[in-house]
Amino acid sequence: MQPRPAAQADEDTPAPIGLRWLCLFAFVVGIVTGLGAIVFRGLIGLIHNLLFLGQFSFSYDASRFDPASPWGAFVILVPVVGALGVTWIVSNFAPEAKGHGVPEVMDAIYYSRGVIRPVVAVVKSIASALAIGSGAAVGREGPIIQIGSALGSTLGQVVRMTPGQRITLVVAGAGAGIAATFNTPIGGVLFATELMMPEISVNTFLPVAIATGTATFIGRLYFGAAPAFFVPAQLGAIPNQPGSALTLVLYALLGIITGAAAALLIRSLHWAEDLFDLVPGRYVRHAGGMLIVGVSMYLLWIHAGHYYIEGVGYSTIQATLYGQLQGGAFLLLLALLKAMAMSVSLGSGSSGGIFSPSLYIGATLGASFAALISLAWPGAPVSAPAFAMVGMGAMVGGGTGAAMTAVVMIFEMTRDYDIVLPMIIAVAFSLGARRILCAESIYTLKLVRRGHRIPNALHANMFLVQSAAQIMDTDVFVLDTKTPFRDIVTRAGGSAFRHVVVTEEHKISGVLRINTGLRRAVSQGAADIAVGELAQRNFIVVHEHDAAFGVITQLWKRHAVMAVVVGEQQGQGPARVLGIIAKEHIADSVASSIKIFPG
Repeated sequence: MQPRPAAQADEDTPAPIGLRWLCLFAFVVGIVTGLGAIVFRGLIGLIHNLLFLGQFSFSYDASRFDPASPWGAFVILVPVVGALGVTWIVSNFAPEAKGHGVPEVMDAIYYSRGVIRPVVAVVKSIASALAIGSGAAVGREGPIIQIGSALGSTLGQVVRMTPGQRITLVVAGAGAGIAATFNTPIGGVLFATELMMPEISVNTFLPVAIATGTATFIGRLYFGAAPAFFVPAQLGAIPNQPGSALTLVLYALLGIITGAAAALLIRSLHWAEDLFDLVPGRYVRHAGGMLIVGVSMYLLWIHAGHYYIEGVGYSTIQATLYGQLQGGAFLLLLALLKAMAMSVSLGSGSSGGIFSPSLYIGATLGASFAALISLAWPGAPVSAPAFAMVGMGAMVGGGTGAAMTAVVMIFEMTRDYDIVLPMIIAVAFSLGARRILCAESIYTLKLVRRGHRIPNALHANMFLVQSAAQIMDTDVFVLDTKTPFRDIVTRAGGSAFRHVVVTEEHKISGVLRINTGLRRAVSQGAADIAVGELAQRNFIVVHEHDAAFGVITQLWKRHAVMAVVVGEQQGQGPARVLGIIAKEHIADSVASSIKIFPG
């Protein structure tokens, strides 16, 4: 996106709407997104039941294993049929609906002023429902995030508002989508603020919280208030005794392992995309990838009794959390196969999220790690279901970079508060290990590959609270308008000053930036020319105690080249010039405030 001139941007940008109106629109976004989540999940159920079981029914509990498909071995072709439909829909109506959705929303926030085409909401719903329902190893949270964001963006385009307010509605739709689909209101707010919101304040947080809470309520009216997963009571309880430190060390080690696995998953997803891009023809490409997934799930059915890796995989997660899946090697195999299936599904062109597959891989990897510890050390203080639950959070936190979101969402999904302490430790180590091995998250690497970098830290604008006196340059000459330019060189001597404030009858009348080009031009021309004839008139005057954000706002609105900082005026005397503020001084102030929080 090419930057526009300030004057054009000023003319095109509408006046901001009031906060109460923005909150009202966020409320509408929450309602529509909550209803959208209900319709989306119902559509997944209908497609799944039709393609796998030959039944017309919207009822579908992803936390239960599917019965055998009546198609027998031909169930291998179900993902292929879905792939052909997904490719046709995405290619003809909204190419941006391909993939896992969240990077496209982040791209719209940072590079498109929050503009998402309205058709994306419809196309993403149908394409992702068809992909998940036909067995693609993807999640349903990425699509509903993109759907909610598209709804928020559409409302922000219909109603005239500033780009920042439209972005706030986009973020509100994203938080509402993930809260409604997982019944995690706090996690939804954190996801929106931690990963997507460029600026956090009352004006942005309130709309996001309202949309998220509203969508959660709408979802609960239909799906109920039960957590996403059921776990045994006191699953994550750790005794308050010194020996429990060893258990926490094991959780930290699990975090390191899941962090390395997250880095590998991020790389494998993009390796798969690059590999499938070599296959000519998007229909052949996607159908071939989903044929691999179909064969894999059928082989699992023959040898293990369930399809396991198809769809969102909540049934496998639920069974793992209840300790119903045994064998460290088998659990590790499931983790590897799910990672392969997700990479192949998305790499070949599917439409769906990565959150649910990350939960699946983390759960099976965590339980496998616990089984390995128990095998090597009989009687070790480990629980496979507890390590599975912590592995879920560690995998999500490491892969997405949303550490706080991962901790809170797993707690909300299971309602087990005892798991919070080991979860914090594992997520921290996972995120650290992943960043050592792969600097970008699974969301941002896709954008970096297309040349769109997203900040990996949300910095508070600490420089904005500085006063004008703190950021001004005091190395400035104050000269009368009739002063010959040659006198400046004489007065300056060997100093490296660069700015002059020009006065006329003790009133500030202009500013002048001295540089090598100006010195050479004047020396070769009329050296006697007065500074008043060279001075620029597009400046502003600010007081020493004015805040930096006020100075920046005035500079932008008046298209001024610099601000002249004056002190308290003594009676009716002339203004006391203290210094000037140019754009480079603002940049230096920004850099100095950010460097205390590197990275």
